[in-house]
Amino acid sequence: MPLIVTFLLGIANFVLHRAVVESGHPLLTSMAGLFHSMGGRAAIAVEFVMLLGAMLLIAQGHTIWAMFYGAYTAFNALAAWLILTERV
Repeated sequence: MPLIVTFLLGIANFVLHRAVVESGHPLLTSMAGLFHSMGGRAAIAVEFVMLLGAMLLIAQGHTIWAMFYGAYTAFNALAAWLILTERV
């Protein structure tokens, strides 16, 4: 069950990331590095690697990583909300 929940949280992270990227927020234009490299795909690759790593660890029985990934998703959701509502 933790593996399925982590997968669903991963999908939520990808959706949040895309919503923020498509928002055209001025904060994004000032960012350099991973966000702009490879046309923004590098940041998606990092999201994928984090999801894959968490899922592999959970599959090996380290279910605590599901809670860590859940906390990471909550942080991403808060950051996306702040950006999308232009509070930042």
